[in-house]
Amino acid sequence: MIPVATALDYGSVVIFALTGALAASRSQLDLAGFVFVAALTAVGGGTVRDVLLGRMPVFWVQRPEYMVLIAIAAVAVFFTAHLLESRYRVLLWLDACALSVAVPAGVAVTLATGHPAIVVLIMGVVTGTVGGLMRDVLCNEVPLTLKQGELYLSCAFAGGAMALLAGWAGFGLPTALLACAGVTFALRAGSILWGWKLPVYRPHPPRDPS
Repeated sequence: MIPVATALDYGSVVIFALTGALAASRSQLDLAGFVFVAALTAVGGGTVRDVLLGRMPVFWVQRPEYMVLIAIAAVAVFFTAHLLESRYRVLLWLDACALSVAVPAGVAVTLATGHPAIVVLIMGVVTGTVGGLMRDVLCNEVPLTLKQGELYLSCAFAGGAMALLAGWAGFGLPTALLACAGVTFALRAGSILWGWKLPVYRPHPPRDPS
């Protein structure tokens, strides 16, 4: 039986690969560019997580089949992206799904290594957000993680916090991870559908010294 953390990594890798390939289609890259952006998006967060946690070799080196799945996803999008009416809208929703899988993946991996709660929370956020950040920067898009007031990083933090709270309340790991995924996706979906945002900094003009 595949461990929960590994199964979540598989899910997040495939979905993030699709978002990377869609971003590549918006940038009109060639097939090699599709695969590269898809791979960077899919494994970026998990790689940074594993390096920070000292898990060597990193997860996709241990299981090279991740790269096969990424390549398949990228090629599929290369030949079908033109059929989508709004690639950006699809990218947003796929990214929301990927985020809600990747955050609990990071939480599960870090819990298994016995790190304290703050590290678990941070690694959940890192796993969920770094790959998408790399994708957007590489494709010259405003990163979703840093869009003005956008609920994104906060979704990952809230999801990770929910997993910890569920664990402290005595729920088992599967329930805690499901709660993490649910909170992450619900907040992100609310941001996409209804424009939920956090307040942003507004500079005030300097006072007239007179």
